[in-house]
Amino acid sequence: MSVDVRLIPCRNDNYAVLVHDPEDGTTLLVDAPEAAPIQAVLDETGWKLSDILITHHHIDHVEGIAPLKSAYGATVTGPEKEKDKIPGIDKTVRDGDTLTFGRLTAKVIETPGHTKGHVSYHFADQKLLFAADTLFALGCGRLLEDTPEAMWTSLKKLRELPDDTEVYCGHEYTLSNARFALTVDPDNGELKTRSNAIELLVQEGSPTVPSLLGIEKATNPFLRADDPAVAAGVGMPGADPLAVFTEVRARKDRF
Repeated sequence: MSVDVRLIPCRNDNYAVLVHDPEDGTTLLVDAPEAAPIQAVLDETGWKLSDILITHHHIDHVEGIAPLKSAYGATVTGPEKEKDKIPGIDKTVRDGDTLTFGRLTAKVIETPGHTKGHVSYHFADQKLLFAADTLFALGCGRLLEDTPEAMWTSLKKLRELPDDTEVYCGHEYTLSNARFALTVDPDNGELKTRSNAIELLVQEGSPTVPSLLGIEKATNPFLRADDPAVAAGVGMPGADPLAVFTEVRARKDRF
């Protein structure tokens, strides 16, 4: 079953995503950084927003909820662990929950690390993953509320999904992430090729999102902390993968 997916730039570097089933009219929004650009796409397409899926409570992912809910009567779903911080929330979800929207089905994956209650949404039939601020193209989220162990565990969960999964993340950080990735994985030929392509996309003003999970597995150092090449790249050959991940994340924070 095919769906229409619209990536919507918001704020300075955020992304929201609309998923529309042309058969029954179901229209989902993943995260609501601000209302105006989302409403512009809805007006342009004539789609009626039915549901808003929230990944975590940060203001740059929830600020548009109130006006969108008021305008369309959409149902707001978000993580149970952050329900008190998400305005207008109607339904809460936990790890392993299955959500049904018309003909669309999503599995909830708890992915703490950036925040303690962060969730990702996986639409297996459509091969879509909405990972927000857990897994970025060539990066991962800052550890603002949780531990390196929590984030590494979350990333390993997402890494288990099929290679042909399209990953939609919450921000356009890919150019910076690519330049950093080369500092810890300098001999990765696929990463070099991808980094060159990203430079060109950014020069053209084109988005670098989504990316394929299989390519992330091959080039994203945060997914590869158990790869000897990354361990060697940070001067920690043979080290425990969690220690390597912690070092890579710390280096990115200083980059």
